[in-house]
Parts: sequence; structure tokens; C-alpha cells
Amino acid sequence: MKGRADRNLIATWANNVPEGTTVEFRAPRRTIDQNALMWSLLGQISKQVEWYGQKLSSEDWKDVLTASLRRTRVVPGIDAGTFVPLGMRTSQMTKEEISDLLELIYAFGAERGVKFRELELAS
Repeated sequence: MKGRADRNLIATWANNVPEGTTVEFRAPRRTIDQNALMWSLLGQISKQVEWYGQKLSSEDWKDVLTASLRRTRVVPGIDAGTFVPLGMRTSQMTKEEISDLLELIYAFGAERGVKFRELELAS
């Protein structure tokens, strides 16, 4: 919402929708630049960090670091020996949340000696 006119328009609309309609207001989602930076950093970590004896993909690192940021709960999966992290989506993150995730990625990488370069696009 950009100002009083937007608020008035929304109030008018809200008064005319059918009962039971749900409306959600959210902070702006992550930017394209934030998303590109996140994937660049994750790619660099995936190339440089070994985790418990194995290399993880960028997608795996996104899950590991997002779980850390969000203090994600894990529940047993349907199949024996599997676990399912809950609430891992980054596509719905706000600009502030993705900024926090980027800071966590930088800190994690720095602790493990990752040499970050400028934006490195996935190949």
C-alpha cells in the first residue's frame, strides 16, 4: 500500500466482498537481486564446503541454512529412517527474511573459509 488512497480503496473493496473471504497483507517479498545473490552464494558454498563427509548441492544448502534461520522443526517421515523439515519455503520470504538468510549464508561461509566472489551465476 502506497498511501491513504490505497487504504481507502482496500476498505471499500473489503466492505463489498462476500462473507468468509480471506485477505492477507504481507511485507514485500524478496527481490530478484536478493534471489540471484542467494543462489550465487549457495553455489559457492556447495563447491567449497564438505558437510559431514559429503558435498551438498546448492538446493541442499538452502534447506540446511533456511532450517537454521527459521529454527525449523523436523518430524519423522513416513518411511523408516527419514525426516521431514517443516516450513522450508524461501519463495514466500520477505525482503527482511531473505536479508537475514543472506547474512547467515555469509557468516556460515566465513566460518568455514569460503572465498566468496562477486555474484557468480550457476552454470
